[in-house]
Amino acid sequence: MTTIDQIDRTRIPQHVAIIMDGNGRWAMRQQHERIFGHQSAITAVRHAVEAAVQLEVKYLTLYTFSTENWNRPQAEVDGLMELLIKAVLDETKTLMDNNVRLRMIGDMQRIPERSRTTLQRCIDQTAGNTATTLILALSYSSRWEIAEALKRICREGLDPLLVDEETLRHYLTTAEYPDPDLLIRTGGELRISNFLLWQMAYTELYFSDQLWPDFRHEDFYAAIFDYQGRQRRFGKTEAQVEGK
Repeated sequence: MTTIDQIDRTRIPQHVAIIMDGNGRWAMRQQHERIFGHQSAITAVRHAVEAAVQLEVKYLTLYTFSTENWNRPQAEVDGLMELLIKAVLDETKTLMDNNVRLRMIGDMQRIPERSRTTLQRCIDQTAGNTATTLILALSYSSRWEIAEALKRICREGLDPLLVDEETLRHYLTTAEYPDPDLLIRTGGELRISNFLLWQMAYTELYFSDQLWPDFRHEDFYAAIFDYQGRQRRFGKTEAQVEGK
């Protein structure tokens, strides 16, 4: 088990993203409905946020609900939206106590008005917090995001010859945040599921067999510890990175 004392505080990733996978499978193993897994996942979110704050990770992005998730059974979608409201209401004090700022990325127009109102209230209440920024990717997918960015570029009449990587980055929903240094995916699946495709061009990937509701501080530490054992070269040679 990895402990916080094993972490090198001088090499903390600035931005960690998490695909929180395995809620449904966890619930079925407990002989419960899938929604029970989503309910139990809130504890794991709390542990991840607290660990990020402890390690002074500046940005933590959680893949909360994808655009593809709208295709799930309506009862499950409705249950998730209600759970979202309850979780935000219940966890606002925890965010305030930990000096965490809440933000969102995604297609907010598809979110029910009651959920949007609750989220916006928490965003406003935590706006002045300065420790970790918690970004919920809600009704989000990377292909949707890139398509929306291109639509905005076209509507604004930009000269196509002047559109470069930085131009497109400016039109993404993540424009004000740095790209993730580390992606954690739980649940044993080895894919990134339409999540931050543009932003993760050079992100380090960490896959865990742990189902998300069982995720705890120590699992977050383990991912950071693994990350710190890697050399990030961004296309350079090892000698260049080491200054030889």
